[in-house]
Amino acid sequence: MQTTLTENQQFITEMIREFGTKNIKPFMMEWDEKQEFPIEIFKKLGDLGLMGVLVPEQYGGAGFGYKEYVTAIVELSKIDGSIGLSMAAHNSLCTGHILQFGSEEQKQKWLPKLASAEYIGAWGLTEPNTGSDAGNMRTVAEPDGDYYVLNGAKNFITHGKSSNIAVVIARTGAVGDSHGMTAFVIEKPHQGFTHGRKENKLGMRASETTELILTDCRVHRDNILGEVGDGFVQSMKILDGGRISIAALSLGMAQGAYEVAFNYAQERQQFNQSLINFQAIAFKLADIATEIAAASLLTYRAADLKDQGENVTKESAMAKYYASEVCVRAANEAVQILGGYGFTKDYPAEKYYRDAKLCTIGEGTSEIQKLVISREVLR
Repeated sequence: MQTTLTENQQFITEMIREFGTKNIKPFMMEWDEKQEFPIEIFKKLGDLGLMGVLVPEQYGGAGFGYKEYVTAIVELSKIDGSIGLSMAAHNSLCTGHILQFGSEEQKQKWLPKLASAEYIGAWGLTEPNTGSDAGNMRTVAEPDGDYYVLNGAKNFITHGKSSNIAVVIARTGAVGDSHGMTAFVIEKPHQGFTHGRKENKLGMRASETTELILTDCRVHRDNILGEVGDGFVQSMKILDGGRISIAALSLGMAQGAYEVAFNYAQERQQFNQSLINFQAIAFKLADIATEIAAASLLTYRAADLKDQGENVTKESAMAKYYASEVCVRAANEAVQILGGYGFTKDYPAEKYYRDAKLCTIGEGTSEIQKLVISREVLR
């Protein structure tokens, strides 16, 4: 388990802090208020190699591992969780699915565009009526010669509107059959493939979330990732890595909220002394700092095992579950420490508070993580 940053991680940390100070901090509240997805920022992140962190250099990526990837998400999320979330979804879901299960021809075709952010990626598993019950999805793909015809809808899709390419999971077999779903890659524009309404969200408002709608959408067999029927099994493996992403997202926002609270407590004077000198405040900061340290160890442990090619189902679920709950507690305590100022938009504590909650919901709720962990423990 990692306790110090490598040279690569230190480079990434300094690069993102410099980039974020100039390109994200001055505009993030405007994006939040307008629910604006700042696509130009992700093009710039592509220039920095951060939209293809895990993609090998032969496909135009940075060629780094999960430890560097976690560091990148943490540093972006300290500044703005929306940017961290979108960067993570692009890397771990759409790009990650093609990287892990695509043929050599498919990788050559799509990964360079994703790694450079010429293409923004989306990933469609969740549906309006299924949620965590993905095995009972209603989106179907019927064979028609060399094509499959897809009909259905996906919801809560990051970059559903602005994406140039999406990996969509559709049913090709019986309901409830874990080998009855298949992953399709669909480039835009594509007849019969469009987006629905944009969600009006509590937090993460600069990270676009919409429906994806498929109406008699014809997709060639060449766009299938892996074999027909492997889509659900593939998706569960993708989510193992994706949960490390959300753990990193949570860790970054928790650290950001802690820093806001710590700095405020040092500067704020009450009863002729700094707020931080009061034990009630100092103990809150002690609790947050301790939980953040534990979340960091869990997250980097999962990343290290992922880099070694180990099964990380349990470890990624533990990291995601714990770090996301820590993130919510840290954001809550930050608002409490700032008092009335924490409830205003003049300070960033309220934004961490709104953004944090998604971490306990996205890519599997905390309840689902406990289900995954318990099954792995009992295995």
